[in-house]
Amino acid sequence: MRTRGAIGDVAAMADRGGLTVRDLERQQFADRVPAGDLAAEDVARACSALPGDTAKDGEGRSVDVREACDVIARWDRTVDTDSSGALLFDRFWRALTRTVPAGQLWKVPFSDADPVATPNTLNTGAPGFATALADTVGELRAAGIPLDARLGEHQSVVRGGERVPVGGGTESLGMWNKIEPVWDPAGGGYTEVTTGSSYIQAVGWDGSRCPVARTLLTYSQSSNPASPHHADQTRLLSGGGG
Repeated sequence: MRTRGAIGDVAAMADRGGLTVRDLERQQFADRVPAGDLAAEDVARACSALPGDTAKDGEGRSVDVREACDVIARWDRTVDTDSSGALLFDRFWRALTRTVPAGQLWKVPFSDADPVATPNTLNTGAPGFATALADTVGELRAAGIPLDARLGEHQSVVRGGERVPVGGGTESLGMWNKIEPVWDPAGGGYTEVTTGSSYIQAVGWDGSRCPVARTLLTYSQSSNPASPHHADQTRLLSGGGG
């Protein structure tokens, strides 16, 4: 999914022509979700068609999913810190890909004759689809997290006692700006990031003697909480790369 999303993004940038370092930065931190582009509309449609707006969770309990349908339908298909619905889709996608075997996830399977555009068309009729949705709604409600919560309110790192919201998402979502955060429902969501984007560099040429370069160390340079460089670049990451 990540490679597929990157191919599409690179093609779109190439079509514009005249790429700059700033264009590369914007692309890195656009936080577009390829899995969302492929599946969110189908998820929202199938969700809204569930009888009585309910689905059975893994324990067989009926869960009202009406609000989840609306949130996913309105979601902007990004995992930006301000994105409402990103956390819901992220948790749902994880549940879905755990529950539904890869061979049943898509109606159109992968084809080596069309490796970039396949697989496609989410199989919302697969056993486990509605269960994954109900489980996700139950999980967030049990954690006291609103279904329409902004991602940055529940995905962050702590630096020097300060909570720093972080955008980006897991590789299974197809993200350029990849992060693998730690889920802690008792702590209010994703409370730390263990792996992902680390050293980010964009380089270009503008006709002068030297290349133009912009770099970012996502976890910041110093491990000393007293250092001014303990969290400065992490804050830049939080703001979309500065």
